[in-house]
Amino acid sequence: MDSISKTKLIYFQDMSTLQSKSSFISHFQGEDNRCALILESTIFHPQGGGQPSDIGFISNEESDFKFIVDDVRSKDGVVFHYGYFDSSSGGEPELEKGEEVCLFVDEKRRILNSRLHSAGHLLDTCMQNVGLENLEPTKGYHFSDGPFVEYKGIIPQNELQSKQKELELEANALISKGGKVFVAVLPYDEASELCGGSLPDYISKSSTPRVVKMGSSPGCPCGGTHVSDISEIKNLKVAQIRVKKGCTKVFYTIET
Repeated sequence: MDSISKTKLIYFQDMSTLQSKSSFISHFQGEDNRCALILESTIFHPQGGGQPSDIGFISNEESDFKFIVDDVRSKDGVVFHYGYFDSSSGGEPELEKGEEVCLFVDEKRRILNSRLHSAGHLLDTCMQNVGLENLEPTKGYHFSDGPFVEYKGIIPQNELQSKQKELELEANALISKGGKVFVAVLPYDEASELCGGSLPDYISKSSTPRVVKMGSSPGCPCGGTHVSDISEIKNLKVAQIRVKKGCTKVFYTIET
């Protein structure tokens, strides 16, 4: 893999594109018997950052093959599109490096993933707005089966019920109000300014971080996909808040 260039991430700049073209680089069958395609660029979001991968298919107009993409992963900057060749389209074709292929992302899945991920970011803002700014965001799980955001720090047991109601009311007030979601890859200093004047230590000062900013709230570094307007998240319910071992988990659901 050392000789393979990093995959160009089209969704980093344009999350609305669900169909595009790219150039085939190679394909292989891994130790787990899964087949993977590597392309010059991709609109498929790989699993990561608490967000599940896109699914869809890859095809070629001339050879009439269809590769079903059921999982996408990234390693060392190279994106692997895992799946299988549809037998009804003739099975596995002979593909040459540089050959043009067409990419199609499943729209329903992308929209759901983007709404769930954006809802997690919105809750970070809501935590501050309801007086819980002392809790530090640590991670999020934005899958449809039990999404949550986790924070370092705790909410006193006697405040859990009231804070759960406050968070839900605040979240839905922000969703109702709406607001544009800004996403861009920026020079370090610009990204830092947009994120309230600082960035996490793991981000190199020589890098160009990708930042998401929801409405008027401060931005934060993020590599996932998001809604274009906060209102697209729709109704949000704070299902439960759990406090354990110095951490607070806020579980939520969104209207489907």
